[in-house]
Amino acid sequence: MFGGSNIMGNSKAKPGAWAVLAAMVLGANLMLSGCASSAPTEETTVQATKAAKKQETAGTTGQSGGQGSAGSTQAGQTPGQSGGSASAPDASEVPGSGSAATTAAQVLEDEAWGAADGGSAKAASGGAANAPAGVSPEAISPAPALTGAPAYSSQSYPAQRDVSYIPPADLYAGGEGYLGIDDSRAVDTSVESMLTFSLKVDTSAYTNVQRYIESGMLPPADAVKTEELINYFEYDGKMTFNGYEPFAIYTQVGASPFDSRKELAYVRVRSKDIDPSQRPASNLTFLIDTSGSMDSYDKLPLLKEAFKLLVETLSEDDKVSIVTYAGSAGIVLDSVSGADKDRILAAIDRLEASGSTAGADGINTAYKLAEKNYREGRNNRIILATDGDFNVGVSSISGLEKLISRKRETGIYFSILGFGTGNLQDDTMETLAKNGNGNYSYINSASTARKVLVEEMGSNLFAVANDVKAQVEFNPANVKSYRLIGYENRMLANEDFADDTKDAGEIGIGTDVVVLFEIERWGSGGDASDGKKYGQAPVAVVANSEIGNDADELFEVRIRYKNPGEENSNLMTLACKTDFAQAADNTAHGRDFLFASAVAGFAHILRDSEYTGKCDIDDVLEMAKSGLGADEKGYREEFLYLVQEYRRLAREYGE
Repeated sequence: MFGGSNIMGNSKAKPGAWAVLAAMVLGANLMLSGCASSAPTEETTVQATKAAKKQETAGTTGQSGGQGSAGSTQAGQTPGQSGGSASAPDASEVPGSGSAATTAAQVLEDEAWGAADGGSAKAASGGAANAPAGVSPEAISPAPALTGAPAYSSQSYPAQRDVSYIPPADLYAGGEGYLGIDDSRAVDTSVESMLTFSLKVDTSAYTNVQRYIESGMLPPADAVKTEELINYFEYDGKMTFNGYEPFAIYTQVGASPFDSRKELAYVRVRSKDIDPSQRPASNLTFLIDTSGSMDSYDKLPLLKEAFKLLVETLSEDDKVSIVTYAGSAGIVLDSVSGADKDRILAAIDRLEASGSTAGADGINTAYKLAEKNYREGRNNRIILATDGDFNVGVSSISGLEKLISRKRETGIYFSILGFGTGNLQDDTMETLAKNGNGNYSYINSASTARKVLVEEMGSNLFAVANDVKAQVEFNPANVKSYRLIGYENRMLANEDFADDTKDAGEIGIGTDVVVLFEIERWGSGGDASDGKKYGQAPVAVVANSEIGNDADELFEVRIRYKNPGEENSNLMTLACKTDFAQAADNTAHGRDFLFASAVAGFAHILRDSEYTGKCDIDDVLEMAKSGLGADEKGYREEFLYLVQEYRRLAREYGE
């Protein structure tokens, strides 16, 4: 049984996960008893789709744009560059300033091709000069209209996700980078009754975890960001908005899947939907990594498909610019109308992968171009597409963080699409998105690209509120302890909540953000080790707490946000009462609660968290099945299949 109220208005790696890297997904059939699942579970089906994918991959990889030698993908090498070699700038300097490719004033209004760092940019085959890095020599002539399917079409990349491609096991070993995560600890309210965090949530971790499991491997613990798994999904319960406030808040409390003595507090914050016709026009700058490390079937070819999906949604009022970077950066298109789709799509189709990775140079070039084209009242945004493997110029996480933090003041949003396997630098991309007023999505298939860039375009590309912070204060009279689930890398000091100079996350149109806490109430039972049947009553209530003297409240949720373009923040609050009406499990909110609980339980298991408690993989499946709901787009059903795949792998690993 759950209660709800609405407002208007370091982690340990899995034992053996790296020692036993599987080359294929094997095992018994995974059948969820009583679950109406259409996901394939027969081993013969999986084997057949794998064979088909391998044959397909062998016939399509490298076809994009007729590219030449991709060369080595090792950091620091410059394989198969189609232009003149560019010397790496001093790491202490911001690269790109003063070069022909990065001087926005020198960009022609038509298809101007900036020279890379002033080099000849002449193709090794004798092609014409002035082609930007990553563009075929033929691209310097006017772009022809598209004739026929592109070299790597959606027909050659499955529209629906599958488990058919299994990369060599050593691709994952040691080449990918993740920020460390230490699970949030349970906190006694007598020590601290309040916590603050940035409310913005990305969803990259879910599809990244999906990639690992469907490739026959268990993800490293730091790749599992619990809040990102939970917020990958849509939630269905009806939310009520008050007047002009951009958010509605809902709270609910139910049983914890981890500890029978505790409860799970569910907080959902949703931003308003806006009719697509009412969205502001966009000035989009595509910043595309065309370095040698992008020469893989799941990188540049898939990247092209993703951007083509986005281009098809644009109107004549939207503007598109394209910047590419490899050894240096160059401008491919400058402010082309979204109505001129043939020209934009042809430019994307001609991209090739070769060279080293001057990511900071590309960022500087993109910002200069975006600032030149900046228009007040528009959605001014850079979209970086990369594997995050920067190796020329400013490339350290701290250096990139400083660079992107300075650019944040331009008023231009910065979003990231991550691609690829083996050298994925998730830590770099998470840092850039967090400090660049943007979001980060990992694209592992054409269907994921459609979800991110078409189905959820409003939430991912149109900000409705900036610097969104959440603060929760627990009433020490009723709550003995609490534990925030996820958000470890988004914590803020409590004093930052009311400080409008402190940066936080951005939230887009029609976005759901779900936050879970595990709470322990007074009188819920003591630890078995202390011999007490009932918990000790609180000694005192914090006298100066805003809600401490309100005996009927468990906690208060506070949301502080800025309207886009404004400097001063606004405040919303909602108190969660102890005596709210009970909600049945079969309501939309009840099913949402169960499903979010299931995803949280799965993340705990993947992370081998010490707080997993009694929750096992069968509990996760049962909760997810009970919380399936309408699931019109099939993402919750897909989660059931993913959990079954994990269960099979875990048995193979002997875990």
